[in-house]
Amino acid sequence: MVMATGIVSIAAHLLGMSAVAWTLLAVSAGAYAVLAVLSLARVFGFWPVVLADLRSHARGPGFFTWVAGTCVLGTELRIVAGRTVEPFALWLLGLGLWVLIMYGFFFAVTVREEKPSLEEGINGAWLIATVATQSVSILGTLLSETFGPWREIVLFFSLSMYLLGCMLYLSIITLIFYRLTFVRLTTEALTPPYWINMGAVAITTLAGATLMLHRSRWSFLQDLLPFLKGFTLFFWVAGTWWIPLLLILGIWRHVYRRHPLTYDPQYWGMVFPLGMYTVGTLQLSRALELGFLAAIPRYFVFVALAAWTATFLGLLQSLLKALFSSPAGANDPRASR
Repeated sequence: MVMATGIVSIAAHLLGMSAVAWTLLAVSAGAYAVLAVLSLARVFGFWPVVLADLRSHARGPGFFTWVAGTCVLGTELRIVAGRTVEPFALWLLGLGLWVLIMYGFFFAVTVREEKPSLEEGINGAWLIATVATQSVSILGTLLSETFGPWREIVLFFSLSMYLLGCMLYLSIITLIFYRLTFVRLTTEALTPPYWINMGAVAITTLAGATLMLHRSRWSFLQDLLPFLKGFTLFFWVAGTWWIPLLLILGIWRHVYRRHPLTYDPQYWGMVFPLGMYTVGTLQLSRALELGFLAAIPRYFVFVALAAWTATFLGLLQSLLKALFSSPAGANDPRASR
C-alpha cells in the first residue's frame, strides 16, 4: 500500500496535480507508520513465525516490501515535499533492511533441505527483490547532491544497485516466464502480484532514467550515457510489452473463468506497477529527450489513480466489514487464522 500510494503521489506531483500528490503523501506516511508498528510488533511477538515466513519460497519475498516501501516513501518526501533529512534517514533504514532481507532470504531458501516445486515456490512477488534494489538506487541518486565530496561514491553505489537490480530481474523473470508458459496455471495462482512482472522493469526504467538525469554531477555517468540509454530503454520496452498480456490474463481470470473480483491486499501489487510505469515513462522521456513519450504518462496517470481509488475503497470496505462483523463471526476459529 505504501509503495503504491507513494509512487502514484509522485506521478501526480510530476504531472502538476499538487493537491492529489500531497493528499496521497499524507496517506502513505500514515500507512507506513501504522504498518511499521504492526511489523515490529509481529517481529518481537511472533519471531518464530516471522522466521518461518522468511524461509518460505512463497512468503519470503514479501519481506522486500519493507525495503521498497521505506525507500519509496523517502523518494516521495524528497520529490513532493522537497525534504532531505527524513529521506536520508529512510534511505539508511532501507539500505540496512536490504542487506538483512536480501542475504537472509536467499541464504535461507538456498540451504533449505526440502524445497517446493517451481509451481509452488515461485510467483511474481519474487521480483520485489528487484523493486527493493532499484528503490535504494533511486533514492540514493536523488540524495547524492547532499553528500558533498562523497557525491561520486554515492552515485557509484546507486549505479551498482541499478545494475544489480537488472541482474536480479533477468534471472528471476526467466523462471517466472517458464512457470507461466510451461506449468499449469490456475485462476487461484494468477494473483495480482504477477503485475510486478511489469512493475519491476518500470522501476528499473526509473532508476536508469534518474541516473541519466543526474549525469552532470559525475563525469563517469556521462561516459556511460550511451549504455544507460540503450539498457534503460530495453527495460521500458519489456515493461510495455507486459501490459497487454497482463490485461488479457486478467480478463481470462475474471471474465472467462469468472473468478470473483473482491478486495485483496495483493491488489496493491497491481496499483504500484501502474503508478511506476507512469513515472518511469515520464522520466525516461525527459532523460532521452523524447517528448512524444510524455503523452503516455499524461493519460496513464488516470489509470493509476483509478486503480488506487478502487483498491483504497476496497480496503475501507474490508476494514468496516471486519469492524462491524457479528460477535459470532469473531468467535469462529477460522477468524484467528
